[in-house]
Amino acid sequence: MSSSSRNFAELYGYRFEDLTVGMSACVSRTVSEADILMFAGVSGDTNPVHLDQEFAASTMFGGRIAHGMLSAGLISAVFGTRLPGPGCIYLSQNLKFKAPVKIGDTVVARVSVKELKSEKRRAVFSTICTVGDTVVLDGEAELLVPARS
Repeated sequence: MSSSSRNFAELYGYRFEDLTVGMSACVSRTVSEADILMFAGVSGDTNPVHLDQEFAASTMFGGRIAHGMLSAGLISAVFGTRLPGPGCIYLSQNLKFKAPVKIGDTVVARVSVKELKSEKRRAVFSTICTVGDTVVLDGEAELLVPARS
């Protein structure tokens, strides 16, 4: 079957018309040693605060911390898989890193529809990552969301 004859409609997530202000979704992940090593390898960010326990112990964190963008990547995972889901296009994101994430912490990334811009099929989301009751990252994102055909 050629790609031109495939019907991709069933692969898409929510369409713009299905979104309402207040909708939310989340993913969670317990950060492992392997996550940090793989993220360092893929990103090229080998800052010793992430990889060297002795060095990291001498910092204000008192030990190794995960890359902030690892938590931010979980926000992307929510967008691409849950809300709005496959087919959406990330346009912008601002982030404020509030607290460190350490190996063994479970990060919950949650996105919530904050505003809908009908004229351009854009949705603004609040984005937040928490570890327990602690906010480790917050921000806002704008996405282009496909309309129904």
